[in-house]
Amino acid sequence: MAATFVANALQAVNFLGDRFLRQSHHALSDIEDLYRHSMDSAFSVTEAFLVTGAPHASAYYPRDFAWFYPDVLDPETIMDAQDAVRRARLLEKSVRLLLEAVRADVVTTTIVPAGRGRYLGVNYFSRPSDTLLGILAGLKQMIGADERASSYLAMSQCAHAGRLLLAEYGVDLKRAILQLASELEPFDTDGTRYLLCDAGGPRSAATDTRAERRRFVTNACVYTTFVWGVQLGIVDENELKRLLGRDLAQYKRDLLRLFGKDGYIRHSLDGPAGAPVSLVALDFVSVHRGFWNMNDASERALFAATTDLIIAEPRFRIPSTFHFLVSADNPRNKMIHKIAAPAYQGRSSWPTFNVEFADRMLDFDEASGSDTYRACAQGILKDIRTATEVHGGYQELISEQGLKYRTWAYKGAVAHSWFPRFLSVWGRAYGAPLLQWDDGR
Repeated sequence: MAATFVANALQAVNFLGDRFLRQSHHALSDIEDLYRHSMDSAFSVTEAFLVTGAPHASAYYPRDFAWFYPDVLDPETIMDAQDAVRRARLLEKSVRLLLEAVRADVVTTTIVPAGRGRYLGVNYFSRPSDTLLGILAGLKQMIGADERASSYLAMSQCAHAGRLLLAEYGVDLKRAILQLASELEPFDTDGTRYLLCDAGGPRSAATDTRAERRRFVTNACVYTTFVWGVQLGIVDENELKRLLGRDLAQYKRDLLRLFGKDGYIRHSLDGPAGAPVSLVALDFVSVHRGFWNMNDASERALFAATTDLIIAEPRFRIPSTFHFLVSADNPRNKMIHKIAAPAYQGRSSWPTFNVEFADRMLDFDEASGSDTYRACAQGILKDIRTATEVHGGYQELISEQGLKYRTWAYKGAVAHSWFPRFLSVWGRAYGAPLLQWDDGR
């Protein structure tokens, strides 16, 4: 309770400081200049861990490696050798800090600095469901850093550091993953028993402020945690099978059957019945190389049906743009969000979710051998670029009117460290990089 009080007080200071002290700078409008400024801010050598650039940036959210920073080490987004070194070192510092927390048996949604190298681990709203996923995503980035064509020495050094971290903390991660598997709860419906991480109470995920139970994205994150744990050699699938009573392939089929029984992916099993478009949310796209692999025709059909609902519904879109909002209807908010950040998880556009939406569209087209969604994906990225230039940086949130997201306690933050992911997906969608640098690879 004391740690929670102190952490909340520190965060309140962060938000109030942002409200009254943040200065708006609009001197830059060229996309390359904005990017250089963002990378200098995002990967500062003075930071203790990777931050977003948002008003709550002095706290760290472990899940962010999976949701928001999945391509920090993409060579096409790195400006020069110095930029590569800064990114690699900051990534290693961040992942090591999170692994130390796991070793101390602190699997938490939020880490808040408390001075002199001390940190508070605190769970906002509910127990985490995707913290381990974020840690594994950070490790995967590090270990795979030398698999892409790059002349940056920092990439191979980062990959080596990642392998050392995996060897050093593998036992701790295995314990935490098996504990997560043992915490799944039975959910019986239509004569079938499913396993959910949030059948009895909410678990926090990337959009944790909804505080809802039985959410698709939360359970998709847990599945992905298990799959990545197996891929990294941390846990054996047979150990998970004994705890789950089914293999991972069946576990995924169960989730698709449960949340997709109406022909589209329902955001949550809780809540009143309504029109299909009111029951879906943009965060169904999950994480990069996570839940959706598009290998199965029925899986592609569910993805396409949900995507088509979102594209066709005007309430999901900022007028005259391809900026998609998180949901068509504002979800339940806790009191603090009604005061400080209304619509934070509902009637607002998260550019980073839109980028992942575009990337999943490209996944679908690649798997199906079609160009069904490429034009839409390109439209999403084009409008994010325009908003970045208009607002002077890559925004964390955009209001449903297409403006910088502003509330009484949240003036609208520039999300510096989310920018590289946008460049990665842009290059995939258009077949050419948005920005190029002279420093060779």
